[in-house]
Formats: sequence, structure tokens, C-alpha cells
Amino acid sequence: MSLPDAPAPRISDLARAAPPPAATTYLAGLNPEQRRAVETTEGPVLVLAGAGTGKTRVLTTRLAHILATGQARPWELLAVTFTNKAAREMRERITHLIGPTAEGLRWLGTFHAIAAQILRRHAELVGLKSSFTILDTDDQERLLKQLLEADNIDTKRWTPRSLASQIDHWKNRGWTPEKLPPGEDFANGKGQRLYAAYQSRLVTLNACDFGDLLLHNLTILSQHADVAEEYRRRFRYILVDEYQDTNVAQYLWLRLLTSSTGNVCCVGDDDQSIYGWRGAEVDNILRFERDFPGAAVVRLERNYRSTKHILGAASGLIAANRDRLGKTLWTEDQPGEKVQVRGVWDGEAEARLIGDEIETARRAGCKYKDMAVLVRASFQMRAFEERFVMLAIPYAVIGGPRFFERAEIRDAHAYLRLIQSEDDDLAFERIVNTPKRGVGDTSVQKVLQIARAQGVSAMAAVRALITSDELQARTRTALSTFVRDLDRWRALAGNAPHWELAETVLEESGYTDMQRADRTSGQTRLDNLKELIQSMQAFDSLSAYLEHVSLVLDLDRGASEDAVQIMTLHGAKGLEFPLVFLPGWEEGVFPSQRSIDEKGEKGLEEERRLAYVGVTRAREEARISFAANRQVYGRWTSQLPSRFVDELPHDHVEARSETGYYGAQPGLREARSRWDEAPSFGSGYGSPGWKRAQSFTSTQPPRPAHARHTVIEGEGRLIATADPAAAAGWSRGDRVFHLKFGYGAVRAVEGNKLVVAFDKAGEKKVIDTFVEKVA
Repeated sequence: MSLPDAPAPRISDLARAAPPPAATTYLAGLNPEQRRAVETTEGPVLVLAGAGTGKTRVLTTRLAHILATGQARPWELLAVTFTNKAAREMRERITHLIGPTAEGLRWLGTFHAIAAQILRRHAELVGLKSSFTILDTDDQERLLKQLLEADNIDTKRWTPRSLASQIDHWKNRGWTPEKLPPGEDFANGKGQRLYAAYQSRLVTLNACDFGDLLLHNLTILSQHADVAEEYRRRFRYILVDEYQDTNVAQYLWLRLLTSSTGNVCCVGDDDQSIYGWRGAEVDNILRFERDFPGAAVVRLERNYRSTKHILGAASGLIAANRDRLGKTLWTEDQPGEKVQVRGVWDGEAEARLIGDEIETARRAGCKYKDMAVLVRASFQMRAFEERFVMLAIPYAVIGGPRFFERAEIRDAHAYLRLIQSEDDDLAFERIVNTPKRGVGDTSVQKVLQIARAQGVSAMAAVRALITSDELQARTRTALSTFVRDLDRWRALAGNAPHWELAETVLEESGYTDMQRADRTSGQTRLDNLKELIQSMQAFDSLSAYLEHVSLVLDLDRGASEDAVQIMTLHGAKGLEFPLVFLPGWEEGVFPSQRSIDEKGEKGLEEERRLAYVGVTRAREEARISFAANRQVYGRWTSQLPSRFVDELPHDHVEARSETGYYGAQPGLREARSRWDEAPSFGSGYGSPGWKRAQSFTSTQPPRPAHARHTVIEGEGRLIATADPAAAAGWSRGDRVFHLKFGYGAVRAVEGNKLVVAFDKAGEKKVIDTFVEKVA
């Protein structure tokens, strides 16, 4: 007797959502530390996740675990990230792990996105309507300009952009106008009044800026206990990504939302806190255990990205920082190649070396996109971009335009083009009112229309118009001054070197003053302009230089998916590459002298964390380099290797030098420096960099008597040595002059290497040939 057929499944059964996967499914593959971070759900938890240790996987799996085990419903979870991209990735991963349940995570997003949701619900508590608008940067600066002009404040000296930056800083600190500390100011005592007027104007407009989203949240949650308690009950679990990058306002916001149960999990890495310049406070993660007594601390130290030598070098480097919670990265992978440290003669030799090694790696099968050049500052990119264009190496600048496409560089070129040729109407249009001269868009368009109608250049039309009444008197005066300036600069072009002409034009036109007034990014643009002027010195004439620029811009038009990545170290965080080049590791460049001057020891430790981030971007190979000499305004100056170079542990580093370069770190007790050895891959004195230096110094006029001895020696020998016999003629207390560091007194002598206490630059180690003894 046959069994009856099984009934066909119902359509509703087939369509019903599948149950969440068993815990063993999504927990599979986690290492013991990762699993502990996922399963420790009650109470405060700090997950110290080192570079490449699977932080994102832990965070998403923890969220999935809380939902899958029924400890909370999706709308009872608050998960905060720093970028929309990170939020999207987190949501996608959770959906993959537990299915459509993740779609209910309405409180997963960036700090500002979630703060905006809360503010929409309670806008009336801060004088707004729920339909408020969020101003973009342009609208914000336009409003601030109105306030500055109403207060009769010079908007060229105190620009709307700098005031916007200052107000953003105050809001990141959680300061409302009435709470602004006495030391915080703008425009000689008018900062608080301007801030209060700005906030009042925003309320009138039913608007807020980006910083207000969190600032208004702080006001609502701190002044309305019932609202704060509502959200504390709602959010049973709080998870925060990249906790080391939180600022004061974000920290206060999280503390106000944390419930009495303290179910808050913060994931971060104190060793990767590198955004202090935009308000991030590394102290937030360092004091987590004080803020949440009894907190569980889970250290993720197993690295899945880099080789043993790379991790060993990075760990040894970051160990020099005192303000850290401490962890040691390790891996089960092979040791791999040691981190290479190379000294080169000058910046062009560095670009040539890296270009050649990229070509060698490409021939060995490495794709261009698997290689990256990570620099401390954007001005360092110029030499590499030019070299890559020359070698036809495809490259992409990540996080910003290419060097010659930057606005300040194009502006400078426009001035030079117009000096070279009055017929360049495009150059005229770009800079006739840059910086502001009182020549409005309407006047410029009128000039161009008349020029086209008469078949002449814009400059020819201007020369005619300033003698007529076609334009307003104010515009005629501004254009007359502009014409006189151009004529003077054109006359100077026939007598002065073209790089000095560029420097003079930028200064006399007011362009550099305009950048100095910009307290947000003006200094970066000034650094780029300095690099531009320096690069011009490699060309015989202005026309040769401008022709070179045109060719570079033409050759690098084609975009390629397979391209070498060039970016700043800040922009590289979160990325990884098989082969990473880290150029420019020199004192003053990296660590940045500006950062040290402004923040002291805290600035130095952040710079060291940035170096740690750079090294840990490498999966297979990391190559660090520094130059012995840099050309600054026509003079060759000696460069000291970054202190970070000598903080790298010997066991994980292969050091090679073609410079005979002394790179001892402060406090070095050894009798000899690691650079006190013969060059290992050819002498720098036969290199093109050496020949360039010789040819340059041979064409320069005699230097003043007070200047130091020439940096470029005339014979091939080691510049630095610890041999006591080389100390002849130097003794403690001798007064010396150094072109870069100024006057100082010798503190110690080690061979021909001197420890000098400079009057303004502090204590430095230099080679005796780089200084001159003075009475």
C-alpha cells in the first residue's frame, strides 16, 4: 500500500521570512578576542582594535548578535559612525548576517544624521521649527559676511571663512555664545558678540549649520531631563565606531544618551587618533575606564593585514608615545620583507628612486593600483607627479586635485601667463579680481564683450577703457592699478630670475596676504605656492617653465583604473596596499614643525601616530625615505632625518644610504650613528642630484659673509662621522650660524657632528660643515 503524497506547501509558507541564522553561523571564524568583544553585551565595553584586526567585522557581528539573540529590537539600538559610507557598509553586513531584520535599524548612522533626527523631533525647545534648513558652507559664509560688514569689520583681514572655522571650533567644543571662555576671541574682542548675533540670525531664518545639530542636541538633553530620559530608555544598547576620533561635543552627546545600565560599546584605536587638527580628542578613549568604572576592555591584537616585520616596525615606533593604552600587534603570517629606510641626496633623487622602483615592481607583476605614495603634506606631491608623468606611470591623487590643478597653482600660473602674453584672455579673466580689487563680474563681462567686438585682447580693451568714462570711477581706478602692476612685473621679468618674479607677483598682488588671512586652509596653499616657486628653479626661463606645465597637464589627462595612488597620510587611514612608499621623513616635514610648535608634546605624539598609520597601510612592503638636502628659495639646506626613523627597531628595518647622512635621534648614546657607514648602493656624488647641486651653486653670486659654508661639498666623502679626530676646531660654547636654524651655541661635539642650542629653533644635531663659527 503506497503512502499518500505529501501535501504541497502553501504559498504563504514559501513566502514567509526565514528565521535568523543560528549563532554558530555568524560567530564562525571569529578569533577568541573578537568573539569576546561580540558576546560581552552587558555593561560598558571598550574594544581596542589595532590596525587590520577586523574591527568592522566585530562591530557588525556584535549588532547582529544582539538582534539575533533577542536582547533588543532594531529600533532600540543606537549605532554611530563617522561617515555615511561606513554606515551603509555596516547596514549591508548586518543584513547579510541576519537578514531583513536589519532594515529596522533606524538609529544607525553618523553623529550628525542621528542628531538631526532628534533635533527634528524637538526643534521647538531651541527656538526652531521642525522644518528648519541646514545651511551649506556658502550660505554660512554669506551670512557671516553680512554680520562682519554690519559691525564695520574688515572682511579682508577677518574673513567670513575664518570666522566660520572659529565658530565651528567653538561648537565642536560644545560652547554656546554665553559659555565661551574669555581666552577664545575673534576680531579683537568681538568674537562672542558675532557668535551670538550669528546664532540669533539662524533662529530668525529657521536654520542651523552643521555644528548646531550636535550643539542643539546638547542643549535639549541637558536642559530637558524628560527628553533625555526618553532616549536613555529607548536606546538599550549604544555602539560607537572610531571612538578615538570623537570631539568634545560628540563625547558629551554620548554621555547624555548613555542609560543607567551603561550598555555602551566603543570601538577604536588610540594609536590611530590623527585628527586633532579638526577637534578630535584622544583623551576621550584614554579615559574610558574612568568614565565607566568596571568597563570590560578587549584588545584586538591579531593582525590580518601586514607581515611580521611591518607590524614589528610599527609597534616599535608607536611605543615611544607615552599617552596610550598599549597593545602589541602580531600575526601568524610570514615575516616578509623588512621595512626599508633609504637616504637620498635631494627631493628629485627621491622622486626618481620611487619612480624607478614602481616600474621595477610593475615589471615583476604588481599592479599600479596596488602601490601608494603617502606624503605628510600636499606640497610634497609635485615632485612625484612630474616624475610619474615623465615615466608615463598612471597615477591618481586621492582626496584632492593634482598639484598643477589646485586653484592657488592655477592662479599663480595665470599671473605669469598674462605677464608673458597680454593676449591671454583666459588668464586675465581668472586673476583680474583675484584677490578682490573691486572689479565685479559685470565689469569683467563688459570688458570681454568690448574686446570681442573690437577684435582685441581683454588687456588692450582695459587700457582703452581706463581712459574713458565707460566704467565706473571705482572700477577704472582698480583696473588702472592692475595695469600698472602688470607693466612693472613685465619689466621685472627681463631682469630678475623667473622664480623671483613669481614670488614678487604673489606678494605685491596681495595674493599671499589673502592666503594668510584664511585661517582654515591658507597655510596649506602657501606651502603649495612655496613648492611651486622652488620647482621653477629647475627651468632656464619662464617660457620654458610654462611650456613644461602645459605638457604635464596635457599628458596626465587620461584617467586609468590601474593607477598609483598618491595621497596624504591623513587621507590613507582605513586603506591598505601591498606596496607603500613613505617619502619625506625629515625633521620639520614629518613630524610637522607647525604641529610641534602649536601643540608641543601632544602634537609630536599625534605626528607619531600618523607615522604608525602610514606604516600599517602596507600589507607586504613599506619603504621609507628621506633627503639629505632640500632647495629652499634658491639655497640648498641640510635636512635631518625624522626622529621617527631612529625610533624604528633595528630587527625589523633594513637601512641603506647613498648620502653618508647623519640621523641620530635626541638622546642617542651610541658612539656611532647607524648612518655612519659607507653607502651601500652607489655614491650620491655621482648622481644627477649631486650634479644639479654643483651646477646650481656654480651659477650663484657670492654669499654674504655671515652665511654658512656651502652645503655642497666638492669631494666624495662621508659628511658625518663619529671619529673623535674629526672634532678639531670645535669646542663646547662656540657660537655658530646655520642658514635654517639661525644663531646658537655648541653644547656637545661628537666627531664632526655638533649638538647646538639654537636661540630660536631649540636644540638640534647638525654637521659642522653646515654651520659657520661666529665671534
